[in-house]
Amino acid sequence: MGPTTEHPPRELPVGARAPDFTLPGPDGAPVALSDLLRDTRALVIFFYPKDETPGCTAQACAFRDAYQDLRAAGARLVGVSSDPPGSHERFAEHHGLPFPLLSDERGAVRRAFGVRKTLGLIPGRVTFVLDGDGIVRGVFRSQLRAAAHADQALAIVQALP
Repeated sequence: MGPTTEHPPRELPVGARAPDFTLPGPDGAPVALSDLLRDTRALVIFFYPKDETPGCTAQACAFRDAYQDLRAAGARLVGVSSDPPGSHERFAEHHGLPFPLLSDERGAVRRAFGVRKTLGLIPGRVTFVLDGDGIVRGVFRSQLRAAAHADQALAIVQALP
């Protein structure tokens, strides 16, 4: 018998409940999805490949620039990649990011959300908008249109009832 290939789960669709998770956040402190959802209308979670790469910097800075509008619309925002907390701290400081970046070093949360690799190599770039109950209300995926994630997320948040 030959080797088996494990397929990641399908990307979470609109209407699905997001899986709970706890990941290291700023300063390595644990951040749980349930805490992020507490007392909020919406939560935007953007998965990105790697700190300080051109596309990821464009994506994070677009979210930085849309941050006040997202907050005004009642949303919280968090970024997730496999980089360690120290890398996230430097990235956030370098670009003035006002939202937490979480470290999914083993890729467990990425897999739980069904975020697949592009060309089997590059971690996927997908943004999920959850309502306050943790239900997926919008998904935007684009590896190449990194800066468009913020505009799409804001439009989805603003359209929530």
